Amino acid sequence: MIDREPAGSSRHGSNMDPSINIPVNRDAITEEVAAAFAESEVIPERYCRPDEVHDGIVVGHDDDEAYELPVVDMEKLLDPELAEAEIAKLGSACQDWGFFQLVNHGVDEQVVNEMKDSTVKFFSLPLESKRTVEIQDNGFEGFGHHYRRASGKLDWAESVILLTQPIQERNPEMWPTNPSSFRDALDKYSAEMTKLAMRIASIMATDLGVDQEALVGAFRDKQQSMAIHYYPPCRHPDKVIGITPHSDGLGLTLLLQLDDTPGLQIRKDGRWLPVRPRPGTFIINVADILEVLTNGAYKSVEHRVLADAEKGRTTIVTFHEAYVDGMVKPIPEVLKLNGAEARYKSIERLEYIKGNFVALSEGTRFLESLKI
Repeated sequence: MIDREPAGSSRHGSNMDPSINIPVNRDAITEEVAAAFAESEVIPERYCRPDEVHDGIVVGHDDDEAYELPVVDMEKLLDPELAEAEIAKLGSACQDWGFFQLVNHGVDEQVVNEMKDSTVKFFSLPLESKRTVEIQDNGFEGFGHHYRRASGKLDWAESVILLTQPIQERNPEMWPTNPSSFRDALDKYSAEMTKLAMRIASIMATDLGVDQEALVGAFRDKQQSMAIHYYPPCRHPDKVIGITPHSDGLGLTLLLQLDDTPGLQIRKDGRWLPVRPRPGTFIINVADILEVLTNGAYKSVEHRVLADAEKGRTTIVTFHEAYVDGMVKPIPEVLKLNGAEARYKSIERLEYIKGNFVALSEGTRFLESLKI
């Protein structure tokens, strides 16, 4: 969704296995960059991308068609009398849209508010304070730009990308200590996102008609990463891209938006559909690995973020990896249930992550190479 990802990585953020030695192209936020973001009167060449902004038709709010993102209610999903219809709605959204908005999600409100508060405070800090967790050479964790495109162009955003699960794989040096509440907020929020992802996976399994363990087991104890983005307002929003068009490379993406600033757009039927921010919801999207696991029943779709002329936009995007017996492949139970042939090649998990990072640097989509 990414707003953008990583671990296998996507472009919303990213998470890389320590054993994978692949340079990650993330640039630091310098004083000059911070000044450009603050003023935005003159757009530096590395951010100037008007052709990309205007690439494709954007569906307007006045168009005579319904394009509201499907809304799924977790309380109904868990209600025995209402679950069947709501699960069908979730399944339809995953098949036709690749995205849905989740209401009554059940995530601890205090944990969410503490994470929001810490995030806002962090991005409000002076640059020198944020740079205490600056990305290192060829690293993917820390504060800086999102990923640099093959063209050398940069996204109009500040990003903090972190590996958050498993706990033993965290890099404490990259976890902000200012504000002092941030680390504790991140830890609690990460745990809540794991619980929510597992709950969603179990419901997806029901929709797919397979045993819950078949899908939940693919996500359990796998890596989780977070990309926390701030998109500054830009006086020339027709010239910059907040996040380059992409599909998320991992399994499942959970996005929390902290404000009501528009910007996220998803590609459907060849056109860009703006997503209207809805208070109190999470935006959930199918990522590439989940498309493979479901043998194409669920769709991972392209999305992007545009800048707003007047208001900044802040999001917290959590990515969950998934695989089966060390492989990214269609779940055997899904194939057996439908009597279908695999539509995607099986690939070892580390090879998938390597391939996904290479494709990311080249501006291509690794998932396409797996299709049979």
